[in-house]
Amino acid sequence: QAQLVESGGGVVQAGGSLRLSCAASRITFNSYTIGWSRQVPGKQREYVASISGQGTTNYADSVKGRFTISRDNAKNTVYLQMNRLKPEDTAVYSCYAGGVIWGQGTQVTVSS
Repeated sequence: QAQLVESGGGVVQAGGSLRLSCAASRITFNSYTIGWSRQVPGKQREYVASISGQGTTNYADSVKGRFTISRDNAKNTVYLQMNRLKPEDTAVYSCYAGGVIWGQGTQVTVSS
């Protein structure tokens, strides 16, 4: 069964950095666009960033210039480097593959 597992969440002060990882198993990893989305309880899920199997990246306007998505196909892992974090970045961050396989999510909390 295909699986995605996120890690790297935590608590950080505003202006700080975190790097999230999304490790995939039992999928043809380099065939999938892998993305990150985030959700705050009571609010709609929000797209954050995505990267195609060939490395083409896209970002939400709210994170452009602060977040960087990358992938290591040899390790079946996608990373989300988050810099200059803001309190409004606080959410549960989940990765997904092809829009059909989802991880369990990791909490990111940015304190002011």
